[in-house]
Amino acid sequence: MVLKRDEPLPVVRVAEISCQDRPQRWLVEQLWGASSVGLIGGAPKCSKTWLGLDLALSVATGTACLGKYAVPEPGPVLVYLAEDALPIVRQRVEGMARHRGLNLQQVEIHVITAPTLRLDRDQHRRQLLQTARRLRPRLLLLDPLVRLHGIDENNANEVAGLLAYIRALQRQLDLSVILVHHTRKNGAAGIAAGQTLRGSSDLHAFGDSNLYLKRSKDRLLLSSEHRAAPASPPVYLELVATNAQTAHLEVVAEPHDHQPVSLLEQVLSLLADGTVLTRARLRDLLGVKNERLGQTLESLEQAGRLRRTSAGWQLAN
Repeated sequence: MVLKRDEPLPVVRVAEISCQDRPQRWLVEQLWGASSVGLIGGAPKCSKTWLGLDLALSVATGTACLGKYAVPEPGPVLVYLAEDALPIVRQRVEGMARHRGLNLQQVEIHVITAPTLRLDRDQHRRQLLQTARRLRPRLLLLDPLVRLHGIDENNANEVAGLLAYIRALQRQLDLSVILVHHTRKNGAAGIAAGQTLRGSSDLHAFGDSNLYLKRSKDRLLLSSEHRAAPASPPVYLELVATNAQTAHLEVVAEPHDHQPVSLLEQVLSLLADGTVLTRARLRDLLGVKNERLGQTLESLEQAGRLRRTSAGWQLAN
């Protein structure tokens, strides 16, 4: 809906809003919601691009992602890989397709071949919108986010403008958008994966579905989070490249000792090494409701583990 200038905003009585149940719809079951935006996050060399292409191939062909996660409604996919030469993109997708017994000629993945795509520029935004409107993809994969703009990723206002464009694109065309993004090199121990994303905390808050890759010793751990559904159980992945012509990611195990990190532990980890943070800053970093955070801070203060100062909260001596 496009409002005319000075036209009042549409409103509805709350009782007139439909109360029909809307079950979670999946683009890729357990991994990515239908018509959802979000990020694949991880440190460099953690197979983020491989995971993005595995998702893309699955959506385009209706085959199970990572050999495990079903695709209810397949459809075309549009991708832009800023750091990979086109022959490398073809080689990777062809190897994964060969592993699944698919004919590459029938794979509906469309690759943007422009040398640059800057989503902080109006012309490039319009061009991407026109391209997506013509192809009507179910999924748009953009990899990596850092190559798609010239803004300061730590500036919340600049980041908000970029994310607003991506959200508008998703809503106008009813498609899913995956952004591939880096995490910080030295995230504090015990902190939830989303809080290690590089740049403004708006990036974490933006995602309807987010996937995270993390190396744990010699293993690659995949975890998820969703705005409207519980996170799926984490799994270990392996890049199987014994035959270069069929290289692919696959699930090799599920952790048996995985325990979610409590909010209490997350707060203590953020305040480690003498760090002092205000309640508002803690709330932004943790992405939790103010009331729940307040209860946790009060509990830690009563236990003598935290103390409140004029500058904020810090570990008790």
